[in-house]
Amino acid sequence: MRNKSMEITMEDEGSRRTRKKIEHPKKMKNILKGLWNVGKEDTRRLKHALKVGVSLTLVSLLYLMEPFFKGIGKNAIWAVMTVVVVLEFSAGATLRKGLNRGLGTLIAGSLAYLIEFVAINSGKIFGGIFIGAAVFIIGSTITYMRFVPYVKKNYDYGMLVFLLTFNLITVSSYRIDTVIKIAHQRLLTIAMGIGICLFMSLLVFPIWSGDDLHMSTVAKFQGLSRSIEACVSKYFEEKEKDKEDLDSESDDDDVIHKGYKTVLDSKSSDEALAMYASWEPRHTLRCNKFPSQQYIKIGSVLRKFGHTVVALHGCLQTEIQTPRSIRILFKGPCVRLAREICKVLSELSESILNQRHCSPEILSDNLEVALKDLNAAIKSQPKLFLGSNLHSDITNKHLNRNVSYYNDNNNVDSSVLSQTTQQNVIVSQPRLNSAVSLSSFMGDTSHRRSVNKPGPVGEKKRFRKQMSKAAVMKSLEFSEALPFAAFASLIVEMVARLGAVIDEVEELGAIACFKEYDKTVDRTDVEVRIEKPVGQVVGD
Repeated sequence: MRNKSMEITMEDEGSRRTRKKIEHPKKMKNILKGLWNVGKEDTRRLKHALKVGVSLTLVSLLYLMEPFFKGIGKNAIWAVMTVVVVLEFSAGATLRKGLNRGLGTLIAGSLAYLIEFVAINSGKIFGGIFIGAAVFIIGSTITYMRFVPYVKKNYDYGMLVFLLTFNLITVSSYRIDTVIKIAHQRLLTIAMGIGICLFMSLLVFPIWSGDDLHMSTVAKFQGLSRSIEACVSKYFEEKEKDKEDLDSESDDDDVIHKGYKTVLDSKSSDEALAMYASWEPRHTLRCNKFPSQQYIKIGSVLRKFGHTVVALHGCLQTEIQTPRSIRILFKGPCVRLAREICKVLSELSESILNQRHCSPEILSDNLEVALKDLNAAIKSQPKLFLGSNLHSDITNKHLNRNVSYYNDNNNVDSSVLSQTTQQNVIVSQPRLNSAVSLSSFMGDTSHRRSVNKPGPVGEKKRFRKQMSKAAVMKSLEFSEALPFAAFASLIVEMVARLGAVIDEVEELGAIACFKEYDKTVDRTDVEVRIEKPVGQVVGD
């Protein structure tokens, strides 16, 4: 038995070793594949990595080459630190950090030199008091100024560098006589690092935040267009999907979700890109100032528009659904209306992409015709949207009077009330075949709750509450076409919100000096599909 157990354990260990040998190459393969996909999604990431490597190599020459090391010494490490901290993905972010660091260090060094000059001429004791008071006043003032929104948004990093540099130089100068010389050398090395960063960011494969914001705005329009198109097509599917088609259904949900999620989650990234773009120099052929604030306004309007797309997607996931036989009656007008909305969004995205004004016929007559067709289709089926007939209305009023009478007279016998309620419920049962009442669900739930908790007094109170709820629910008859009414109203709401989106895009064209629309060159019937810029990296 021992020999058999030993053989079993040896076999287990051997199988584990073979599994590990097989798993390690798979893990390495997955890691390499992930690294490859990161660069494949956006080749600018690889370019940025190479630029950082070249920059670090250049500043390392201050250490490696003897003439530079003799002139600068150990302070060359500040140039390396500057490159690591300042060099960002985009030119605007690098320029913002570089100027903040350079100006903060320069102003702090100049002010520290002035305070040291006054402290030396004031004597040892008064000089120490003066330095302590200066550190307290300037430290408190700069810290308080960092809470100002404009300063915090644009110059927070510069304020932090100023505070750190000022305190290091001022306090150290009280004990060390050569601190000004050291500060001068550090300022020189920091200037070298900033110069290398700006050269690599602005002149070597520059990455502009304004272009990222521009392309992300185009991608938002296309994402919303895809979401609307997928929502409408899925809502009017004529057949139920089998289990084999669940994968394709999940793909449709991903398309819908990604389309509006990109818009709703874009506020912080848009603001960051707009801030970096405001620091970038004018690099276009027209040399127009980049309208970053107008792009933020377009993003805000698109988020409001995206909320209706979220609600439209929610109509596909509600518990109460309109039967497909009823949906088919309104399929044509809804599909045409959604198609016209998608055409408008595509035209707006093409206008921003090509930097030209929108077509004068962007709101075509087909959109108005589709609206009228939907209105006529709904009016042609009035019975579908009426959830109760005259007889059920009378019984509901009778039930409400009985419940109010019971609430006014708390001493009524519960057995008499229960008999009256049963009779009213039986009378109120006849209704239209196309109606769905929520009271059927409430009745079962209330019955189960009353059974679980017995008691004469508590049961009477619970019965009173349940009766009031039942009376309210009985007075509301929800038809099966009501969920479709919500769906159709959201599509109409999209049409109403298109006007605000078009106005903001036209305002962008006026500020950015877009070219005029040329009917012979520009076509409005061609959809442009722009993927989301995956290389959109937002710095700190």
